[in-house]
Amino acid sequence: MITNVLEYLENSAAKYPEKTAFADPASHCSYQEALQASRSIGSALLPFGQRRRPAAVLIDRDVCSVLAFFGIVFSGNFYVPVDPKLPAERIRQILKTLEPFCILGSEKQLSALTSSLGETGNYPLLSIETALQTEPDEAALEKIRKTHLDTDPLYTIFTSGSTGVPKGVVITHRSVIDLVEQFAVAFDFQSEEVFAGQAPFDFDVSVKDIYNVIRNGCTLEILPQSFFVMPKKLLAYLKERQVTTLIWAVSALSVLATLKVLDKGVEAPLRKILFSGEVMPMKVLSYWRKHLPEAMYVNLYGPTEITCNCTYYIVDREFTELETLPIGKPFPNTEILLLTEKRTEAAPGETGEICVRGTSLAPGYYNNPENTEKAFIQNPLNPYFPEKLYCTGDMGWFDKDGLLHFASRRDSQIKHMGHRIELGEIETVLQSLPFVENGCCIYDTAAGKIVLFYQSRENEDKSILQGLQKHLPKYMCPNRLIHFDRIPMNSHGKIDRARLKREFLTGGETL
Repeated sequence: MITNVLEYLENSAAKYPEKTAFADPASHCSYQEALQASRSIGSALLPFGQRRRPAAVLIDRDVCSVLAFFGIVFSGNFYVPVDPKLPAERIRQILKTLEPFCILGSEKQLSALTSSLGETGNYPLLSIETALQTEPDEAALEKIRKTHLDTDPLYTIFTSGSTGVPKGVVITHRSVIDLVEQFAVAFDFQSEEVFAGQAPFDFDVSVKDIYNVIRNGCTLEILPQSFFVMPKKLLAYLKERQVTTLIWAVSALSVLATLKVLDKGVEAPLRKILFSGEVMPMKVLSYWRKHLPEAMYVNLYGPTEITCNCTYYIVDREFTELETLPIGKPFPNTEILLLTEKRTEAAPGETGEICVRGTSLAPGYYNNPENTEKAFIQNPLNPYFPEKLYCTGDMGWFDKDGLLHFASRRDSQIKHMGHRIELGEIETVLQSLPFVENGCCIYDTAAGKIVLFYQSRENEDKSILQGLQKHLPKYMCPNRLIHFDRIPMNSHGKIDRARLKREFLTGGETL
């Protein structure tokens, strides 16, 4: 029985010691090298004398970031990825909430952080370069392992908070182990797989890359962000590294489809393409399926708080551009409940809030009991013993085949001109228009207007309104359209709705 994710790394190092475990364009390491380097970093952290405490890692899209994660876990603690390119004030907020016992990073990153913040408070700094030179203390590391529990934290990832203060989602070893064991069965991952990591390490999509790779003895190719503005170079790299598997954000697949990158053929042996993060536009999926018809396509759904994904749908038929993909069925060992506003179970076919129970649930938010209590509630359908549900804030419904469908965010259902409107329905029609590359709708409550933001090569206001009016009643059509050559995106590759609200809505509303 696996109780610590490090067992995956150790098992793969025993089976495939010389095989490349992690690589980026500038470096690579074998499983045996990754194991030894991680033990060195873990030993360098031992003098701090901490257990089950957070250590911050200044991340980059490189092998060293992953080794730092494993090193922290070897020390009996848990890691927190922090993008050093974040605004200084946001980094301060994260560190204030976290109070890490140490900040790890390259010497260059640590120097830049100190300069940016003006100071780093009482947080000790440790450079990766120094840590890698430390002789592993095998006896001390073994002693730590003997006291480990699978409920110990593995990592914390910070997400946006409704008050403007980031929330740190704590995830345990047990939850990640459950995730990758279910993935291995559902998607038949084999040791021959080569993953291409698109997501930054402070985005939970990357968790699926790292831990599916070490669980199955695969290879992870870590892609630099620059490849997504040089798509020809990206395709050449996927071919060169013989990539078979993509677990990407929908936005990344959309970028390549918009640029028609696959039109000249795909020579990489891509067999499995899994995506999540946002609703997949049908024209994007159709483009990929046209050029890679033999690949498996999987729609994944789930927020960070339930350890990446709780449902999946393997695409098994053609869809029209006005349809939306099901988000599918729950993974084994996970249950989805749909609850009404009165916290009763939704009737068959009725839309309700998607709530999740099972091993995948996070214990809560780090150093944030108030928000934890709001989001992780006692199961209202079970009054007999303590049982937590996570309330996602997403609305969904089950079809006659038992497949779950995403309807909208709970806060995206609006009352406009006396009508209840799901903004997601407008967005589905918008995404079906061939000249629209990306877009979203936000309701300006103060002005009483539906505002549509879209990305296209030229201003298409008139054509968009004509297209929407073919499928939607007049009262659902937007009152204001805002065109972008490139719509603002956040660091996780999603449309930056918070920025759009702040900059374009009446009164500068924020999430």
